[in-house]
Amino acid sequence: MEIKEKKTTGLKREFEITITNKTINELVQNKISELAPKANIPGFRPGKVPHSIIKSRFGKQIFGEVVNESLNNVSKKIVDDFKINAATQPKMDVKSLDEGKDIKVNYSVEVMPKFKIPDLTKLKITRPIVKVENKHIDESIDRIAKQNSKTKKINKDRKTKLNDTVVIDFEGKIDNSVFEGGSAKGHHLKIGSNSFIPGFEDKLIGKNSGQSFDIDLNFPEDYQAKELAGKEVVFNVTINEIREDIKTEINDDFAKSLGLENLQSLKKNVEEQIVNQHSIQSRSKMKREILDFLANSLDFELPNSLVEDEYQGVCMAMKTNKQDINVQKDKTYDEGMSKSEKDDALIISKRRVRLGLILSEIGRLNNIKVEEKDTQNAMMQELQRYPGREKEILEYFKKNPDAQNQFSGPVFEDKIIDFIIELADVKEKNIGVEDLYKEDENDIKNELKKEKSKNSKTKVSKKNQQ
Repeated sequence: MEIKEKKTTGLKREFEITITNKTINELVQNKISELAPKANIPGFRPGKVPHSIIKSRFGKQIFGEVVNESLNNVSKKIVDDFKINAATQPKMDVKSLDEGKDIKVNYSVEVMPKFKIPDLTKLKITRPIVKVENKHIDESIDRIAKQNSKTKKINKDRKTKLNDTVVIDFEGKIDNSVFEGGSAKGHHLKIGSNSFIPGFEDKLIGKNSGQSFDIDLNFPEDYQAKELAGKEVVFNVTINEIREDIKTEINDDFAKSLGLENLQSLKKNVEEQIVNQHSIQSRSKMKREILDFLANSLDFELPNSLVEDEYQGVCMAMKTNKQDINVQKDKTYDEGMSKSEKDDALIISKRRVRLGLILSEIGRLNNIKVEEKDTQNAMMQELQRYPGREKEILEYFKKNPDAQNQFSGPVFEDKIIDFIIELADVKEKNIGVEDLYKEDENDIKNELKKEKSKNSKTKVSKKNQQ
């Protein structure tokens, strides 16, 4: 076996591997010798099958097994002998694989870049704190009361208005044909709830009980049911009843209707929920601050294959944001994107890969690992998002181990972020609810802005040094 390292630059390491025909023949013969005592072939006594017969019957299979084992062994030897810290799975390009000849293989792998993690104890971050006031609790309870409000039928003659609940029969048709899910009888709909397609509820205002009429609309272009998106539809509607809300008295009886002991326990419960929501949002802002710090602190060469994989995902997301819902993850993932969009996608991809490598290195240096109980807890939290379907979702995860593994990455990242927060110099800052929940730009826009800002400052700094 011969291993030659080729001259390379950057993070890619390449080797030429030669496994001589003599070595392969010896390994094949050894394998046959191992099989012979256990071989059972009709016409021969067990354990007495000639080696030549075994080779004629199973020679190709044995040759394939020997080659695979040899390549696995040589891969491990390269990693050990050349101290390879692989960032990606090695690639083997077989140049010659004929029986009776030497086997020649080109072996390539991208290695982890070398960088030094900054002193995390010197990291200064802000923990946003929002004081929960009585008015916030009261506002939340008012919302709960409205969501649980009952209605009463209006007996007097008046037209429908915003916030009325109407009991309707409706039938929707596309090209004069009723479509699945487009009809119902006795349906209760609150006007202004935005639970129907845009324009439908507006057309219900100003109508009388018992009135029948048609509503002409178009399904939105981005409607979730692709077969209906953008289609013209006619709904034939009949209003059977007009109902209005009964004002809910917020008292002990109301709290008991929600399964709580009294109004005081409801207020305490709501306060705890608000505090928990604020904590989650506060941590989210701290996390973004940490990631920005890490992204700005280090710059190093990145493995091209990791960047390429991330680039595909970013292009997919950017296309989806533009409502290009037919995009597929293949070699045309950036087809139709402008040069500037492709450049932006590459900038974001490099940032994400760089951050991923930094977080992984922090985890490695500090022995941070994802335990089975961590993924189990994450899976249980996921189940809570599907009330009533917990058993179904749990069965899915049990039958699909890969689906369970999807929790490992986010859990690992969260553990590292928690570790950094423990080390960092954290200062608390009181802010208002509006500022805490001020809508951030989506991840892609935010990452792009941060990265372009960093690159701009780097260019200015380099220019000043010249």
